Amino acid sequence: MKTIGMLGGMSWESTASYYRIINEAVKTVSGGFSSAKICLYSVDFAEIEDLQRRGDWRAMADILSAAARAIEAGGADFLIICTNTMHKEAPAIEASIAIPLLHIADATAEELKRNGVQRVGLLGTRFTMEEDFYKARLTDRHGIDVVVPENADMDIVHRVIFEELCLGTISQSSRQDYLRIIDLLHRDGAEAVILGCTEIALLIQQQHTDVPLYDTTEIHALAAVNFAMGFSDKSL
Repeated sequence: MKTIGMLGGMSWESTASYYRIINEAVKTVSGGFSSAKICLYSVDFAEIEDLQRRGDWRAMADILSAAARAIEAGGADFLIICTNTMHKEAPAIEASIAIPLLHIADATAEELKRNGVQRVGLLGTRFTMEEDFYKARLTDRHGIDVVVPENADMDIVHRVIFEELCLGTISQSSRQDYLRIIDLLHRDGAEAVILGCTEIALLIQQQHTDVPLYDTTEIHALAAVNFAMGFSDKSL
């Protein structure tokens, strides 16, 4: 089994979900006392969030690249960045290390393609919904059309992530807002919706809607287990 490098802390709530999913999957496959080999570096999200608000992406790339090098030095065989938004700096992080980077958008796209989804809605931080680092990867590399909420609904999705979910707050009214937005994306032709922020699955699960949801936290975590265990196809 390869050692999984986890670059987490953005936020720690979603990183805890990664850790649980990965270890539960390894135990399911191997049984007994089996657990994953993991090298985890958890950053201080307060520092990252402040830089996001200031738009200093170069500083964030430097912080995360240094963390990635520490993960590599700790013995990891490959790296996952346990957040969607900071994949904006994935090229810089990847360039700073010699081990492979398992990209969250690629893992999600492969799952969508397996299920024949060609047009998908995307929820996430405003950075993820507005900018091309995520949407263009889905479209240009994988041929998947992406739709996002209207501007006012983008504000709601972004606000709930940073003011509630990243602080561990789960609100029923926010859940209803998200479900309304998911329905609107579905009416706009989205066959499914990507929960493109690793905290969103703390608020919304498949039981809450008939629209198919793709939880990037679970998809990415299971892709890491498949890679670590040398499975050539989707086994989990």
